[in-house]
Amino acid sequence: MSQQKNIASQQAFGSAVNSGRLDELDTLVATNSVDHDPAPGQVAGPQGFRDMFGELRAAFPDLHIEVDRLVANETDVSFAYTLSGTHDGPFQGHPPTGKSFSVHGLQISRFEDAKLVERWGSSDQLSLMQQLGLA
Repeated sequence: MSQQKNIASQQAFGSAVNSGRLDELDTLVATNSVDHDPAPGQVAGPQGFRDMFGELRAAFPDLHIEVDRLVANETDVSFAYTLSGTHDGPFQGHPPTGKSFSVHGLQISRFEDAKLVERWGSSDQLSLMQQLGLA
């Protein structure tokens, strides 16, 4: 049963990011969660994820995460995804280019009591920057 709860939590996390309802992350992420691939300056816990995705959504208001493949067990949810958006706001010191991007990534999330407690992830950041004309 925890496998299904963890999948539901991961799906709710993605829905919160895609819709911009980042306050919903407070109920999905443990206060002591650890991100093993944090954004520069990202703090631990729900606040870190709200800040990171808030900055991304400000730069890419149409930011969208699409899960391409998901596997899970009793504690972990792993998935391959496609991340896409249009650069309509400042991003890492660069003014908006108006260009769109689509990149692939992988993530492993560990859950306790259906809350995210650890995250490992990687996305193709070089391709993102190249598609925006910034690299």
